[in-house]
Formats: sequence, C-alpha cells, structure tokens
Amino acid sequence: MRGVLFDGRQIQVVDDLEVRDPGAGEVLVAISAAGLCHSDLSVVDGTIPFPVPVVLGHEGAGMVEAVGAGVTHVVPGDHVALSTLANCGACAECDRGRPTMCRQSIGRPGRPFTLGGRPVFQFASNSAFAERTVVKAVQAVRIPKDIPMTSAALIGCGVLTGVGAVLNRARVDRGDSVVVIGTGGVGLNVLQGARIAGASRIVAVDANPAKEAMARGFGATHFLTSTEGVREVLPTGADHVFECVGRVELIRQAIDLLDRHGQAVLLGVPSAAAEASFVVSSMFLDKSILGCRYGSSRPQRDIPLYADLYREGRLLLDELVTETYPVEDFEKAVGDAEAGRVARGVLTF
Repeated sequence: MRGVLFDGRQIQVVDDLEVRDPGAGEVLVAISAAGLCHSDLSVVDGTIPFPVPVVLGHEGAGMVEAVGAGVTHVVPGDHVALSTLANCGACAECDRGRPTMCRQSIGRPGRPFTLGGRPVFQFASNSAFAERTVVKAVQAVRIPKDIPMTSAALIGCGVLTGVGAVLNRARVDRGDSVVVIGTGGVGLNVLQGARIAGASRIVAVDANPAKEAMARGFGATHFLTSTEGVREVLPTGADHVFECVGRVELIRQAIDLLDRHGQAVLLGVPSAAAEASFVVSSMFLDKSILGCRYGSSRPQRDIPLYADLYREGRLLLDELVTETYPVEDFEKAVGDAEAGRVARGVLTF
C-alpha cells in the first residue's frame, strides 16, 4: 500500500508499505483523507524530534475496516475521524479527564508498519499519510457519514487544537477580547472558536495581508499585519492572546499585549530548546501564560461536538480545505503549505 515515509534524510511516497492486523483494543482504518499540518513538516526539519523511519500524518479520517478484540464503539463500515493522541484511559491523568496528558501513551511510538520486512515507526500514534493505519480504539471517533472525509479529516488536529484551546484551555467567555497571532490552520480555528464562544472583539494578526478575507470569514472583527496596531483596537490590552506561529519574539509580544487578568496561550511550536523572556513585574496583575497541548481536548467528547456544530453551520470545515492533492502530489502540497498558499491542504487516497 502507499504511504509517505521520512527516513531521516528525505521524504518519499512508497507503494510497498505494509501494516499489521489490529490487536486487542485497536482499529484498522482505511484512510480517505489526511490534512497536511506543519507538525508533519516539523518532524522533517527536526523541530519535533522523532525516530525514523516513520510514516507521517496525524490528521485524518476514513472508514473502519476491522476491529480488534474488545472494541465495541465502532464497527467495520463506520466513518471515523482520528485523534492525534492515544491515551490509556486508566492512568490518573485520564481519570481526571485530561487524556492529552496521559503518561502511558505519550512519547511511546509504536511500529505497526513494515517496509521491506523492516519495522517502521508511527507518527503521533496515527500515521494518516498511509492508505491504512492501525490506531488505538480510543483514537477512532465515529462521525456522521454525511460529513465529507476531506473536511472531517481536519477535526482531528487543527480543529481540536484551535477550537479546543479557546473553549477548553482559555475558556473564553462572552464579551471577551481575543488576539490571534498567526492565521494558519490552527489560527483560523482559534478565530472560529472565539466566535463560537461569543468574544466581542477578535483581532487577527498575520504578516500576509492576503489572509485577511479568510480570517474575517472565520470570525475576526479586525485584521492587522503586525501587533503594533493592537493597542489602537484594544487600548488596555486583550483578555486572551493566542500565539499560533511558534516564534519566541511573538510569544513575548503576546504577553506584552495582555490586559489585567489576561492570558497568553501558546500554541505554536518553536524548536525544542527555544527560550522566551518576559518582564516578570508585568505578570503581577493576575496575568497568566498557558501552555496548551492539543487543545486540552477530550476527543471522544469533542469530535462529536464539533461534528454537530459543523452540521448546524456554526463550525466551518469545508472552508478550511483550500486544496486537495492525490498522495502522489505530496511534494506539491508541501510547497503550497510552506509558501502560505493554503489554509489546509488535504491529501486523498
């Protein structure tokens, strides 16, 4: 079968990848569509350290082909969106309703694939850039069959991360003010999360002026090409600032833009060794800096919720899909993503 493989030096689309059958508590999914996220490219450039060779992809949707022993919540033929993170369901963090903090699953990559008889790692317990993948049962979340696969694929990472950061981590309230730095795939979902939450002023900041129309379509009330103009819109600062780029200088700007009791929420991923600075005394007005992993999501709860919001017309998914590519055109998809020509490119199988 076909898949996108990174061997530590180059990315290639291979056609002789194999995946094992699902074991107990696992699901075999035939992937229909998978979004190309910058996290995949961060594995390639080393920003996210990961063992190789590895099948990339972590934002996908498809149809259940087979289930292992003990799996009852999905059956063959179901359409599912895949969550990026596996969790055990039994550790203290899972018991507290924080599956993104599960200590038994995170950082323990499996190797369900083989290529030429050699085992191949799975990225983010997912590897959606393959015609078939095996995931933990908890990662397969049933969705209505009337949601297009190309749209459903994006729920599993970009939507969970962006909308979840607003609703679950920051808990944006009605009437709050929000600044979103970076309007890529995650940033757009932060914007629509703020809109859904009822924020009154939502300021999108992106150096590319061509992104204004889409940012406003997702919920921005104002658009700026730098943070310098934010104080003209919000003279006392913002209740919430989301940094969605992953640059330390923008993290500092996010903190500096906070109003009293404001929160800076960090979603962008800088290099693993990156350090940011801030004026300590500025934090004594009850300001907070919040890390946020995967939107602090509970996928089995949140994915059906977002699917319902989409069907009600309140959550935009189709509009996120700028371009679709057959998996063989992976290099073109990467080029478009790196050039900022797409909100989200989606690979199809």
